[in-house]
Formats: sequence, structure tokens, C-alpha cells
Amino acid sequence: MSLLPPTDLETITKRLNRPPNPVEEGCFLNLWSEHCSYRSSAKHLRTFPTESNRVIIGPGDDAAIVRLKGDLVLAIGMESHNHPSYVDPCNGAATGVGGIVRDILSMGARPIALMDLLYFGMPDQPKNRYLFEHVVEGIAGYGNCIGVPVVRGETFFESAYSGNPLVNVVCVGLAHEKNIVTATAQRAGDALILMGSTTGRDGLGGASFASRDLSEDSEAEDRSSVQIGDPFTEKLAIEAVLEAIESGYVLACRDLGAAGLVGASAEMGAKGGLGLHLDLDRVPLRGSGMTPYEILIAESQERMVLEVDPANAEAVLAIAEKYDLNSSVMGKFTDDGQYLVEFKGEVVVDLPITFLSGGAPAFESEPEKQEKRAVETKRLETRDDSKTQVLKLLASPNIASKEWVYHQYDHEVQIRTTLKPGDDAGVLRIDDEAALALALSCGCNPAHITLDPYNGSAGSTFENAMNLACKGALPIALVNCLNFGDPEDPAIYRQFAESVRGIGDMARALQVPVVGGNVSFYNESDEFKTAIPPTPSLGMVGLVEDHGSYRIPETGFAEAGDTVILIGETRAELGGSEYYKVYGYDGGSVPVPPQDPQRLLDSVRAAVCTGQVTSAHDVSNGGLAVTLSEMAQEIGADIDLAGINGAGDGTPGSDAALFSESHGRVILATPDPDAVTRELHDVPHRVIGKVGGGELKIRLGGGDDNADVVLSLHEIREAGESITRMMR
Repeated sequence: MSLLPPTDLETITKRLNRPPNPVEEGCFLNLWSEHCSYRSSAKHLRTFPTESNRVIIGPGDDAAIVRLKGDLVLAIGMESHNHPSYVDPCNGAATGVGGIVRDILSMGARPIALMDLLYFGMPDQPKNRYLFEHVVEGIAGYGNCIGVPVVRGETFFESAYSGNPLVNVVCVGLAHEKNIVTATAQRAGDALILMGSTTGRDGLGGASFASRDLSEDSEAEDRSSVQIGDPFTEKLAIEAVLEAIESGYVLACRDLGAAGLVGASAEMGAKGGLGLHLDLDRVPLRGSGMTPYEILIAESQERMVLEVDPANAEAVLAIAEKYDLNSSVMGKFTDDGQYLVEFKGEVVVDLPITFLSGGAPAFESEPEKQEKRAVETKRLETRDDSKTQVLKLLASPNIASKEWVYHQYDHEVQIRTTLKPGDDAGVLRIDDEAALALALSCGCNPAHITLDPYNGSAGSTFENAMNLACKGALPIALVNCLNFGDPEDPAIYRQFAESVRGIGDMARALQVPVVGGNVSFYNESDEFKTAIPPTPSLGMVGLVEDHGSYRIPETGFAEAGDTVILIGETRAELGGSEYYKVYGYDGGSVPVPPQDPQRLLDSVRAAVCTGQVTSAHDVSNGGLAVTLSEMAQEIGADIDLAGINGAGDGTPGSDAALFSESHGRVILATPDPDAVTRELHDVPHRVIGKVGGGELKIRLGGGDDNADVVLSLHEIREAGESITRMMR
């Protein structure tokens, strides 16, 4: 009985004029899976803006290439490893890191930094804590061993992720333009070399596994679909592949990821319009008795395929031997357009290569029409005073410090990191002579996106850009992992389509190209009968071109006596807010992005670049109350929010002043407010207080009356350590 959908089997049989044999069927099952073919999403992905004067290679390769300065280029990619991280959280997360690192490597770039975006069920449940603990363990263990720092991350908790956590990883690398290679095969007659680890039975059918729902028995049934990583072999592969590329021997290169050897080799040949003849007897194997199907489909880690002129094949094999890696000339590109595979003298696969890779029929789903949602924003009736409300938010899992996570990561390795995890953005020094630095931000807000996929996704895109502006960085590239449930469900497909539209529209408004990413559908749990919230997680990179000419501000207040300035407008936008979540209300208006987002970004960046900003923090989860608490926890501040959206008048404005998550707001601290406000003349801003005092005081009613909220520094820090205490 065929595992292929009947319509696919019919299409294949008609094209081949024969039924596919079992090995060929396995190849189609994986390469035509949603994970590899994007058959449900491609028409929407094509609407993204993908070009700029910096983009050298955009979507469609293992990673994107973006020009920084001169011949120095940035490679950037983003991938998901969701289903494996539920079945085996440590190995699933570790190999997610390994895979995206090899994507960067395959372009000829040295990986220099990682960001991780993690989504789990609520941590008060033992199973979710187990997944959380071991996913972080896997990322830390792999990243630390290969010497690539994790410089930024995002962790979000929501009950609907309980049966299907998400693990998304961004990697960036550096290269010189002359060393860039792609995954497009160049010439008939060239050799295909397999380099790296041996091929075993781990990761069998990983691509098709990633394209279906998780069942209650997934941990036992699907463990063979999870790859097992070896970071020490990965480190050797990084050095070997870069040496081969920099020696001029490599014409094209691909990581063996989804669909294993057949995925990498068939896609490489199809991109170049070439056929390929493979001899599976030349593949170094880890296990005995492996079948041709297993050899082709296995997703064993730390493997690369390289196109090499036959005259240079021995030199490349010698490089592999130098680094104690397995290698073999196991194929040759041809001009006949066929994907031909032999095993023990018999042809086991004989298929048109562009049909196998790229021939999957598109799925035509229709998005469900959205019904108008009630958006009443109301003042919540709770017995808690404002201070207690703030402390509850600071202790909530989505706001509490993630120090327990990032203290397990080596973020200092490669000695480039100048701003470390825990800040709005990570900052990396990349070229002292050219005064260049990179700022990196990541994340999205699934709570906003669930209520309003378009505005929630646009707002998440804008927030990442604002995080970069707070460091004085110009956004230059955006990547994404679009994580959703079953695309055949019209309601979920609408979430996907609207999220793509929101990201694309904001990217156009900010003139930031979307250069890559992936789509992960079927994130649903049979065990819990749930689909994940729509989660289009984002990674954005910004460029600091005059690094060293001004002080890059950190998040926390730094100098007593500094003036505190609020930029942007606060509106009664509490829908999807952490405040409403903590108190169990799911109504309200979702924050809408500002009408002129570029002007706000430019003004914030200009203010930071005066060199007179000592601290800067984007206002997001938890609103002003949480942002001010995070900034003041080491030094204190005296803040007056009178007049901000009706603060103190007993209307919803009081809640809004403290907890609204309106976009486009930043808190700056400066010793020279005149110099800073000169750069803010085009945007709403106001002075709201002073840094210092050893405690945080927030007034809602103005005047010299007693503060409405008074928090000691100990209370702020203790509330924010809830996750650390939970995970001890």
C-alpha cells in the first residue's frame, strides 16, 4: 500500500508511464512533503519583498547573502526543528542548531552567531518543564561545542504549545564575496563528493515526519525520525569545508538536511538543470545492511555534498582526511536530466530530476473569511492594587528574566559579542578597521497574532526593527519561520495568509527585504487536540556602520540623574497583552503599528547616534510598567505618567498607561535631553522622569502626591527570577 496521497501517486504514475518503485516512492514522499516543497505556501511567500541594493542572494538557497561593506558579506538563514524537539528535546534542538549552521557554511561563510526562538506550554506542567530544560540543554551543548555564540533569544509560553513546542534558530555568518558558493550545480561531468560523518539510520523520513501532526505516542513511535548530532564532527566539517572553498575547489555546496542525500543532491542538480548519477555503494555507512531507501532518506547529521572538478577531487578528499572526516566521490553530474541511483549494480531510482525536485503540485487552499471580533477594552476588576499587578506581570513566564536560559550559552566565544543576551538586541563587532558591527533581534508575539494575524504580524516585524534602532542600527535583512497548524483548515490557512501579508507590508514600509526562512505546517497535537497559536517567528539583522563613534546603549538605566524620555503614543490597546493574560481576559484591541513607522525608527536611531543616550528600551510585553521595571532594577527611577491616555481618571486609561502594549514606543535615558530631543522633533515624545533614587516610583495622577506604584529594587529582581527558581 502506497504512503503517497492518491492524487500524488496518480500524478507520478502518469508522468513516468509506470508506478514508482518503493525506493522512488520514498524519494517522492519526502521531496514532495510540505516541509521540502512548500506546496501550500509558495504563492504567498512570493509576495514578500526580497530585493534591495544589499541583497546578493535572496530566498531559495541554503541561506541568503547580504552585502555589508566592500566585499564583506553576511550570510543569514533561519530554520525550525519543531517535531523532533518534542520527540527527543535534547537531540532535536541540538540538530536544529547544527542544520542551520551548515546552511550558512554551505554558502562559504563562517558561522559567527546564533539566535534561538523557543515556544513551550506553560512551565507549571512537569512535561513542559522537561521539554524546556532539555531543549535548552541541546542548544547549549551543541552551540558551545562548535564555538558559535548564542547572542539573542526569545522564549514564549502558552498552553497551546504543550503538545507541540517550537524550536526556531537563526544563524549568521561572514564571508568575502569571492568565496560565495551556492547550491546550484554548475557543469556536467563534475564530481559530487560526500563529506563529513557516516550515514546511519537516524533521522529516517524526517522531512515527511515534519509534515504531519504529532500523536500521543510520538515519543516512542517517531524516535528514529530524530537525528543524533555530533558537534565535534560539525566543528571539523566547518574547518574542512571552508578550507576546500577558500582553496577554490568547490563549485557548489549543500548541507544534507531535510530528505537527506536525495534531498540535497536532487535539488542541487535540478537547480542547475543537470542530471545526476549516484553510486550508493560509495557512501560511508554507519550501520550494516542499510537499504538504498535508508541511505537516500536518512538525515544523519554533519554531512555535506560538494560539486568539484574531477581534477580537484583528490585534493578535496585529502582535506577531509586531514580533518579526520569521511569522504567519497559518490556521484557525477550529467546532461541527461535524469536522477539515476545505483546500488549493488542495480538501478534503484531513475527519475526526471526536475520532476522529483520541484514537480510537486501546489495545494490550493482558500482562506476562511474573518468574522469581526469583539474588541472591547475594559478596566479589569481585580482585588489587586497597581503594585501587585506589576509584580504579577514581572513574575509571569513570558516576562520574567530568561537568565536561566542564556547563562547556559557561551555567548563570549569568538570574542565579538559586545551586547549580550538579555538585551533588546545582541551586538557583534565584525570589523574594527571598517568600524562595522551587527545588531540582531528576534521574536514575535503569538498572543497579538492569534487575535489579529495581520496587525499582530506587522507589529512583530516593526518591534524587531525598533529593537535594532535602539542600538543605532539600520535594519538590512529579515528572515522568518512561519509556524502554523494544518493548512487544509481554512481558518488556519487564513492566519497564515494574513500573517504573510502583515510581515510583507511592514517590511515594505521599512524597506527591509525578506531574504529567507521556512514554513512549518501541521504543528498540531493529537494528544491535546490543539493547534499551536499562529507563530511567524522573525529574525532581523541591522548594521552599525560607525561602531565606536557613539556609545551603544544597553537596556538598563545606567546613570543616576539622567532624564527619562518616552517616545511614541500610548493607546488603549490591551488585546493580547500580558496584563489581560495574567488576569484571564481575552478581549480588547490588538496594538496597531504606527502610521509612519519609518519616521519613528529614523528618529530613535538619530537620537541614539548622538552619543547622548545611556539606555534605550523598546516598550513591548507588559507595557510601560514592565519596561520601566526592567530598566530601573539596578538603580531606580522616579516616573510621572500623568496624562498618558487618561492615567489616573478611573477609566481604562489607567490600565493602558501601565500595561498597554502599543507599538512605536521607546524609553530613553540621557544626561543631555536637549541634544536628544532635537532629533525627536518629528515624533511624539515627552520627559517622564529621572533615573535614580534606589526604587521605582510611578505616578499616574501627576503633582507631588504619593506615587501610585512604589517598587523596591529587591522586589523587582525577585519577581523577575521566577523561572530561575522554578528550574532549580
